[in-house]
Amino acid sequence: MTSHTPLDQTPRTGIVGLGNIGQYHAERLLELDIDLVGGMDVSTEARETFERRYGVETYEDHTALYETVDAVIITTPNKFHETYTVDALETGIHVLVEKPLAHSLESARRIREAAAASEAICMVGFNNRFLNTVQIVRNRIERGELGTITHIEANYVRRRGVPGRGSWFTRRAIAGGGALIDLGVHAIDLALYILDFPAVEEINGVTRTEFGSRENYAYLDMWGDDAGPDEFDVDDSATAFIRCANDRAISLEVAWATNRPATHEFVIRGTEAAARFDLLEGDLTFYSASTAGPHHLEDTSIQTPQNDTHSDEQRAFFDAIVSARDVGESVEEAFTVQRVIDGIYRSSAEGRCVSIGDEP
Repeated sequence: MTSHTPLDQTPRTGIVGLGNIGQYHAERLLELDIDLVGGMDVSTEARETFERRYGVETYEDHTALYETVDAVIITTPNKFHETYTVDALETGIHVLVEKPLAHSLESARRIREAAAASEAICMVGFNNRFLNTVQIVRNRIERGELGTITHIEANYVRRRGVPGRGSWFTRRAIAGGGALIDLGVHAIDLALYILDFPAVEEINGVTRTEFGSRENYAYLDMWGDDAGPDEFDVDDSATAFIRCANDRAISLEVAWATNRPATHEFVIRGTEAAARFDLLEGDLTFYSASTAGPHHLEDTSIQTPQNDTHSDEQRAFFDAIVSARDVGESVEEAFTVQRVIDGIYRSSAEGRCVSIGDEP
């Protein structure tokens, strides 16, 4: 096992995957005064750009980087999460891996096993959990102000937002799916997180490919270049109903592209009150009714500063490392999310409700 810096010191940290999200993480590492010592990418251009920007050594082989670090942040395409995460955990290196856990359920399961066998910390990057609005909602739920949460409406819908056709996002073999595994993973995790991860009993879902496969796909802008429909073999929208223990439920609507207004709305319905917030804008309102005096309805708007969720996510990761405490059930919860995603894809393919307990 590689010898590492004692954990009461700033962990020597590397980044695997030096594209846009890797650089985004690097900027926040510097803001937090974390010791960024290097990076790894198979792309020569990405390595050269990273070296110029951050003045650190980069590697084409992750094993060389792993000889120099105590922790890594993995921001590669989904298919490669397993290799870099498992190798790090087996070497005793702490890992923050971007969502989703993996591109497939089988790959996610192997990461889960490696995390369970390792003494190193493994945290999955569901940054939206750290939103101030989400933390306020969770706090009020824990105080009992919403009563029993019975249903969550989770929406992450773009009107036109297919990533660059031909990028890894639109290739099933690398991404594992399309809008569902890219956007839906955020919505599913956040809904289950708010519900405190109850047992998922049954899933009924439909995934669609309606826009990305069109020659005449109309859009105003696109992240990356457009290689056309031949380079698009994933879903661009999904609808699902997720039934959990004790009759709690989640209705899910996600899309890269659809003919309706964009929405990032979450509605949390409880027996005593409800909450609605916008995932990107942060608007938060609580809804309740009262018989104190004349019967009346109350709508309470909450204002809170927008926070940098990736910075807060990193801070939680490094705080766990230096204080030698765990990060909860991060990998187990991410594995549950992966099972739900797999269940929605199976439900759509088979045209029936499925249980995540009967996956092949």
